[in-house]
Amino acid sequence: MPVPEQDDDRDDRVADDRFADEREQPLSLNAQLRDAVRNAGIGQVAPGEAPSGKALVTAIGGARGLAESVLPGFAFLIVYAVTKELVPSVVIPVVVGLVFVVLRLLQRQSLAMSFAGILGVAISAGLALITGKAESNFIPGIVINLVCLLGLLVTLAIRRPLIGLIVGLLAQGEDGGPMDWRADPAKRRVLTVATWMWVGLFALRLVIEIPLYLTAQVELLAGIKLITGVPLYAALLWVTWLLVRTVFKRDEGDARAV
Repeated sequence: MPVPEQDDDRDDRVADDRFADEREQPLSLNAQLRDAVRNAGIGQVAPGEAPSGKALVTAIGGARGLAESVLPGFAFLIVYAVTKELVPSVVIPVVVGLVFVVLRLLQRQSLAMSFAGILGVAISAGLALITGKAESNFIPGIVINLVCLLGLLVTLAIRRPLIGLIVGLLAQGEDGGPMDWRADPAKRRVLTVATWMWVGLFALRLVIEIPLYLTAQVELLAGIKLITGVPLYAALLWVTWLLVRTVFKRDEGDARAV
């Protein structure tokens, strides 16, 4: 039986594809981590590059990602301030989150961010409804901040500051692997300071939110959470980019001078 002509064409294409074998190889752990970091906020600007407004918007999920992050919390604040009723205050944010999920489904976009957002809102609403206390809506956020704070402190305690680990994955060394920034005192100092700044962000949130939670100041807690959420995150991300750029830009200047 003659071999179909299209099979010959496919074999020719594979033979001409110099990267076919490379694509068939499974990604290494470093490559997978690097890809994950590039999709994260700080990964939107490579070390040494100047941050831009567009990169910052992308880092916080774009215009829609910003809306998905802010609107549920804003809806809770408005509804609770007007009605002082628990059920509508926690249910309406869930409805807002579901609207974003439906919109992404209709537009055939990635649902990862929407599902993550709606899951957090739903868990918060569930805790509030179970306990009958509006302030319970903020327990998941407080726990997340605490976990992030402890994680950052661990990386500092073992002398592997998290920002340094992230930048090391983004900036390749001479061998093509992650850059060993620890050998450079200036890089180590800047990346350690940047990590301490993120520690400060999560510590600040906890210092403010925990007393408000314990005293059941729901409206003030909701407002503070909005202010210390995306706006403060974006501002600190921008400062982190600038700090990292100072030491990596210096290296680029030294390389050109040589």
